[in-house]
Amino acid sequence: MAKGNELSQPGTRSLLPKVSLDSETFGVFAEGFARFMGTAKFLVYMTVFVIVWVTINIVGLFGLRWDPYPFILLNLFFSTQASYSAPLILLAQNRQEVRDKLSLDEDRRMAAQSRADMDFLAREIASIRMHLGELATRDFVRGELRNELRELAERLENADRNGEDAS
Repeated sequence: MAKGNELSQPGTRSLLPKVSLDSETFGVFAEGFARFMGTAKFLVYMTVFVIVWVTINIVGLFGLRWDPYPFILLNLFFSTQASYSAPLILLAQNRQEVRDKLSLDEDRRMAAQSRADMDFLAREIASIRMHLGELATRDFVRGELRNELRELAERLENADRNGEDAS
């Protein structure tokens, strides 16, 4: 019965073994590779490599001459390097673009939150100002206290006069 179920389902066969790569790890590798290829150090290393390659193959140092003058093998190395470096550089650029987009989205969210906070604070300040208009100011309170003190002083004087007149 189990064999029947296997035959009723399409099989998957591949001549190549399945390779699973962690996209994050490979992306970090691609970014490191792209950063290194964009440095002066890489250009110096590559220049030294080419000079040594050409010198050995033209002069035949140590009896070595595996790639004579048109340097076909060297060109093959460069072509291989270019065919691998271009996709890796594009992958690194795509990852940077995703990071930039996430950063921009976060900046927009923070700006919207800041704007909402500022609007709230502006409404609160306007509300406080409106209520302050209804509150007594310091000068008003002082004036009222002075008036009350005058009235009290006059009452005391009147009470003293009335008290003196009665005695």
